[in-house]
Amino acid sequence: MFGEPIWKIALDFYIIWILVFFLLKFLITNKRMLSVVLSFVFIYVIYYISNLTDILAASQILGYVVSWLPIILIIIMAPDLRRSLEIVWKQDKSKEDFEMGSERTKQQVVDAVMYLASQSIGALITIEKHNTLDQYADRAIMLNSDVSKEILINIFTPNTPLHDGAVIIRGDHILCAGSYFVLSDNQNYDKTMGSRHRAGLGISEITDSLTILVSEETGNVSVAIEGILLKMNDRDKLMEYLNMFMK
Repeated sequence: MFGEPIWKIALDFYIIWILVFFLLKFLITNKRMLSVVLSFVFIYVIYYISNLTDILAASQILGYVVSWLPIILIIIMAPDLRRSLEIVWKQDKSKEDFEMGSERTKQQVVDAVMYLASQSIGALITIEKHNTLDQYADRAIMLNSDVSKEILINIFTPNTPLHDGAVIIRGDHILCAGSYFVLSDNQNYDKTMGSRHRAGLGISEITDSLTILVSEETGNVSVAIEGILLKMNDRDKLMEYLNMFMK
């Protein structure tokens, strides 16, 4: 190693540092991933001790387990790896130029949300800011229509083709409907919280968007922003949050 050129040694250490940095970033940003990795490390340690002390049965059984651990880890942690990558590269998805909706758009959104809440119709409306949501829109139904109360209500009406998933709003336009996000695994919230709320919370953890949620069970309105879920049953309070977010 010491006979190698200085630039090769420096590059070698730099690559190792990058790999360690990203591994630590993944573990720090996902507690479930950390617990799974620690469990697997524990299994490796037990396997090593079994081999060292010639405990044959345990060593043989753990040998089979250890040989499959990398594949098991990838399968178990696939959603978490995806979210961790999104968090790590969050800044790279930022747009230099972004547009926020007009006063009319805010009013149309609030009117639609309040109507949906009064009818206990579930809804998930995500408003884009700096971080582009193109990767979620690409897998959804593109609309590119003006934001209107009537269109939003029609989208979320039960038993219609687009009522599942999220609507993404960009500026004064409904970019798409039927978009699906990675669910949050935040343990600070009620474990009975439904997939709609976990989806809204999940997208708020990895982007700077704001998501409005309507519960179809209770009709309650919530806002998810920066990994926090806030109840917003008051029209004026919801409009105040939109004004702060969409300025």
